[in-house]
Amino acid sequence: MPQVVALLPMKGHSERVPGKNIRPFAGRPLFLHILRTLEQSPLISHIVINTDSEEIAHMARSASPKVIIHERPVELHGDFVSMNKIIDNDLQRLDASFFLQTHSTNPLLKTETIDKAITLFFEQQGKYDSVFSVTRLQTRLYWPDGSPVNHNPNELLRTQDLPPVYEENSNFYIFSRDSFYRSGKRRIGRHPYMFEVPRLEALDIDEPADFIIAETIYKTFYR
Repeated sequence: MPQVVALLPMKGHSERVPGKNIRPFAGRPLFLHILRTLEQSPLISHIVINTDSEEIAHMARSASPKVIIHERPVELHGDFVSMNKIIDNDLQRLDASFFLQTHSTNPLLKTETIDKAITLFFEQQGKYDSVFSVTRLQTRLYWPDGSPVNHNPNELLRTQDLPPVYEENSNFYIFSRDSFYRSGKRRIGRHPYMFEVPRLEALDIDEPADFIIAETIYKTFYR
């Protein structure tokens, strides 16, 4: 099976949670958790960290021999830069064909889950050109005008009997160099496969309260 390069972009600034990427989580800087998860995968050859922070770069270099640092160009600094532009910058600097992009805010994601998704990606390449992680939702959803999204209010089915919808949870995206550029520089290709991740494992840290929730789950189930 071909090797995959993991892309783990991180900026020093975080708007909603200051210093989020290096904030302590269960005794270690947050980003080290997903870094260890990636490092333990036999299917991942290197971990590329594209960053504008020398502090993050220094910590990451010391954490794993698999790490490659890409200093982020000034034109890609800021909170409103598309992730696809950062991925494009990485791909232009790498001699590799297959990639997995994830985030430092996924500390509960497991190596086994990543390996299963990578294996599926290669097994299904003739049918799908990319894989992205999702969370299954089986609950009554509504549009802003009050109209139902996924159910008939007149039937009132049990939520477990509703047809599922899926949330893109940003845990990971797996793609090839070819699919990225054929789809117009997008990490989700033209024919993607949605890979379901268990809800607790998929938890993404986005708000201050998420730290408490994720850390409680980690201390309860991951130790």
